[in-house]
This record gives sequence, structure tokens and C-alpha cells, in this order.
Amino acid sequence: MALLMNPLSNLETYDISEDLGFILEDPLEELPDPYQPWIRLAKNLPSLIDDQQLRDEVKKLPELSICHLQGHKELRLAHLALGCITMGYVWEGGDKDVTQVLPRIIAVPFCEISKKLGLPPIMVYADCVLANWKKKDPSGPMTYDNMETLFAFPGGDCSKGFFLVSLLVERAAASAVKVIPDIFDAIINKNCNVLKEGLRTVSSSLREAEQTFHLVHEYVDPIDFFKILRIYLSGWKGNSLLPEGLKYEGVWNNPRKFSGGSAAQSSIIQCFDALLGIQHGSVHENSSAQFLQEMRDYMPPSHKAFLEAVASGPSVREFILSSKDADLKKIYDECVRALVDLRNYHLKVVAKYIIIPSSQLKNNANRKEVKEDEEKGTGGTDLMSFLKSVRDTTKKACL
Repeated sequence: MALLMNPLSNLETYDISEDLGFILEDPLEELPDPYQPWIRLAKNLPSLIDDQQLRDEVKKLPELSICHLQGHKELRLAHLALGCITMGYVWEGGDKDVTQVLPRIIAVPFCEISKKLGLPPIMVYADCVLANWKKKDPSGPMTYDNMETLFAFPGGDCSKGFFLVSLLVERAAASAVKVIPDIFDAIINKNCNVLKEGLRTVSSSLREAEQTFHLVHEYVDPIDFFKILRIYLSGWKGNSLLPEGLKYEGVWNNPRKFSGGSAAQSSIIQCFDALLGIQHGSVHENSSAQFLQEMRDYMPPSHKAFLEAVASGPSVREFILSSKDADLKKIYDECVRALVDLRNYHLKVVAKYIIIPSSQLKNNANRKEVKEDEEKGTGGTDLMSFLKSVRDTTKKACL
């Protein structure tokens, strides 16, 4: 009989940290000298955009080859900086003056770096959340008060709050990612006690993630988010302001469509769906499943590979369904309920930060024209119906 191997025995293979999960550990803050103009521009985004000077400054940038960028962390910082500059360049004029062409001075290096990293040439969640942080006191704890983002957008501290709270939610869920290899070992070895322990860690970690999510109300103002920050997170797929997409000058002849940054690009929740065997329908028939699958292409390839390894590994759900241990089923259901509650909380946050501010603008003269995009997510989805759909299919997974 063939010996079963644990496909996830080494998390480092997937660029996953035991302490931080999918978060990039100790991101770099600076690039080698030739690339400092990118960093300077990205650091000054809020004032340049407020003064309507970013597009002019981009045109003054030197044309740079990416050949002197070395190692994963330099590439990640370059992708983050160029991603922020790209969002600022496209949306500097708000919805009244949207540029349809990204100049080659940014487009060419951005696309080359993206190709090396296996990411699309747009600011993704792995940029603005997972790689956009530093500690104020390097020896201090990873708490909101001891952290700062590397780059921000207009709207005061709104982007700092949004990105760092998202990061802390990731951090809270990291302890559950760490036990996934143990859970697989337990199934391979039919060890119910170790499996129960692992699943308890998953449910308590998801509960902690939900509690951490509450910080959003303290640090992110709904009106600032809706009226200012949101546009800088918006992409050019499913967006009526850029129906054809964005032209990447010097790279492609035709415009390309890419989704904006979205929580669906976080590997965390998709990882627990895969672990618990929660199906959101067929990718061919169901738009929620299709969108979640598409969002995997916006994750670092090693993280996407991890999700695929979890999904194709020993089935936790089938093992528990075939078990006569009622306690095991109960603990599994606790994990599912914790995931449902996290998704429910996300719905409440979306209502407060997008749906309610949108309805408050009903007297706006252009209401009919802009409503189509107002209640969409930054990833381009019909937000509430997407979130309710994945919440409901998660509920159905309870045993």
C-alpha cells in the first residue's frame, strides 16, 4: 500500500510564514538608488493627487530597466510602489477626468515586474495590504499603534486604517493557517484528537479575526472611504468609467481589463473554504464561484498553489462525515459557523461603508448615471449579492 504524504508539510515552500501567514515578513522600505524616483513619488501620492500634479510628475520619471531589481522583496516593493502610482495616475481626476492610457514610463516596468511575480499589472491586495506595512518600533509588537503603511492615498488616515486593519485580520487568522499541515497529518493518520485540536484552533482563530475586524469602525471613516479612498482601489474591469479597460502604452496594442483590489484576493478565507470543503457552486454556472476562482490569479502564485494543495489534499469534510464521532462533527460545525459569522460581519461593514453612503447620495443630480458603479465592489462585483451568496453557501456546509 502506498504511503500517504502530507502535501503541506513545509509551509515555507508556499512563501507562508508560521507567525504571519500570507503576510510578507519585514517588507523592504527602499529600493536601490536608480529606482528611488518611484519610491519618492509613491510616498508623496496624497499631496501630489490633491494638487493635481501626479500625472505631470509621472511624465518626468526616468525610463528604467528592471534588471537591477534583485530578489522577491525588492520586486514586491517595486510592484507596490508602481501599483499605487498607477491607481493615483488613473484616478487623479476622480470620476470626471479618467485617463485611459498608462504611459510607457510606468506601464513597461510595471508589466515586466508583474510578469516576474506572476501578478497582474494593477495594485492588488497582496500589495496594499500584505506588503504595505512597517513597525514604528521594530522591536515592538504588531499592533495598530506601532504600525504604519509604506504608502497611502488621499483622505487622511483612511487608507492607513483600511490597509492596516485588513492586515491585522490576516495576522489574527495566521495561527489557523499554521495548523493546516497538522490537520492533514491527523486525517492521514486517522488521529481524531489531533484533528479536533487543529479544528479548535481554526475556529478560535476565525473568531479572533472577526473581533479584530471591529477595529475598522475606529480607524476608517465611512464617508472618507466611500467618497475618497474607494476610487483608488477601483480597477478597470466591470467599471463603466473605463468600459474598454486601460491601455498599457508600449506593452499591448489594445486596452486590458483588470479587477481592483478586493478582499476576495485575500488567500485567508478561500483557504478555509478549501480546508472545510465548502463549495460555492460550479465555476461554470455560478458567478460567485467563478469570481472567487478568478481572484486567485490576483494572489502571489505560491499562495494560489497553497490553496490548490489544500483543496486537493485529504478531505476534512469527508473524513468527518464518515466518522461516528459526534464531538468531531460539532467542532467542524463550530469552524463553519465562525466562517459564517465573519462573512456576516463583512456584510455589515459593506452596508455601513458602501450601501448606506451610496443611498445618502440619492439626491445627487447624476444619481442614475453613477448608481451602477456605486454599489459595486472594488473588484467589480455586485457586492451585496456576491457576499450574501458566499455566506449562504457557507451556512449550508454545517453538518
